Amino acid sequence: MPGFVIEYNRRSGVRRVESFDGAGGANEALRRRLELERERRDPDVEIVSLNGASLEQVMSTHSRYFQGPEVPLAS
Repeated sequence: MPGFVIEYNRRSGVRRVESFDGAGGANEALRRRLELERERRDPDVEIVSLNGASLEQVMSTHSRYFQGPEVPLAS
């Protein structure tokens, strides 16, 4: 099942979304979330990993993370 990691700034509403596809996507997303949690320095940034059939489904079930603008992931 696909997995998604969302870094969400509670103050500004800005978010970053990282997608993990395929059978192991949910596990990869969880590992990435834990990695980001270890590195997190800003207490206003919430990091979550969510699983769903698609990003659209996650956007529907967890809409609070998708109200503000998205900042692209650094390459």
